[in-house]
This record gives sequence, structure tokens and C-alpha cells, in this order.
Amino acid sequence: MSLPRPVRSEAPAVPPRPETAALIADLRTRILAAHSATAALEAWCAEHRLAGEARLVAQRLPVADKPPTPAQRARLGVGPDEPVRYRRVRLACGDRVLSEADNWYVPARLSPEMNAALDTTRTPFGRVVRPLAPVRSTVAVRPLAPGDAPGPDAPLFEVDAVLVTGTGEPFCEVVETYLGGALPSPP
Repeated sequence: MSLPRPVRSEAPAVPPRPETAALIADLRTRILAAHSATAALEAWCAEHRLAGEARLVAQRLPVADKPPTPAQRARLGVGPDEPVRYRRVRLACGDRVLSEADNWYVPARLSPEMNAALDTTRTPFGRVVRPLAPVRSTVAVRPLAPGDAPGPDAPLFEVDAVLVTGTGEPFCEVVETYLGGALPSPP
């Protein structure tokens, strides 16, 4: 005997306007094609004039440590006892928060200067690790339902990616949630 399904009283999700959906699709395409989400977001910020200076800053969020899953450890090529650091940030361009990101990275695969910068500055991860010539490999993309006119904190889509060095060694896994703050204001 099957149980009756609960009746939902929520209104059906309203899809974004065509022009908003096109902007979201364009941003997603650029992020997925880029070797650096930081560089892609800064170019996006400049093109859409989202701030006076198109330079991202990482606002660290004080959260509890989040250990990597066994699947993440496997993608990073690390054993169960090798240290993996966690950092959660919001990437902002001017006063707009464009995305939030969870980063799990292998500190032993970064230079001491890179680790210090990640621990003590507001420099985005992508800018810190640029000397490694990183390449992104997408693990998953999850479209979200931002609604008709997404507000600045509305999640637009999520991307899970692994970053590898120019020589192919994985050193970071990131889960990025792109927000409505990345969309230009309507005219």
C-alpha cells in the first residue's frame, strides 16, 4: 500500500525573464569555459560595470571546518590522513557579492607564500594560485530556480570543479554558488 503524496501549497516556480535567463546562461558558460573563476568574474564585472573597479575580494566567512568527503579526497588524490584545508568565502566586486565558494585545498601542494596569503588576506583563491597555471575540470553543474527577477542573494547556479596544476596535479576542489548580485541591474 502506498501512502498518499503530500499536497504542496506553494505556487509553482516562476522562470526567470528571457533576458535574465540569457544573462545567467552567459555567465554559466563563461565560468565553465574559464581556467579561473576569479578571472572570469572580474571580466564579467568589468563588462557589466558592476563596480567602479572590477577587482574581486574574498570575504572569509567564519564557519566550522568542513572535512572533505571520501569522493573529494579521491578527486584530490590524497589519502585519509593527508591534510586538506577548508575555506568558505564570498567573492565581491565593489559592494556586490557575486558568488559564495567552499574550497578544499591541499596545502602541501601550494607554496608557503600561497598558504599565508589564503590564511591572512582577502585575495581570491584564483589569484593566489595563478602561478600554478591552474586548469578547472567541472565535476557537476546544478541549475537553481532563481525566480522571475532574482534578488542579489538569490542562488542562480552551482558549479563543482577540481583545480589541477599545469602539470595535472589536483590541488583544490571548489563548490561555487553564483548569486543574483552578479547580474547587472535592469536599465
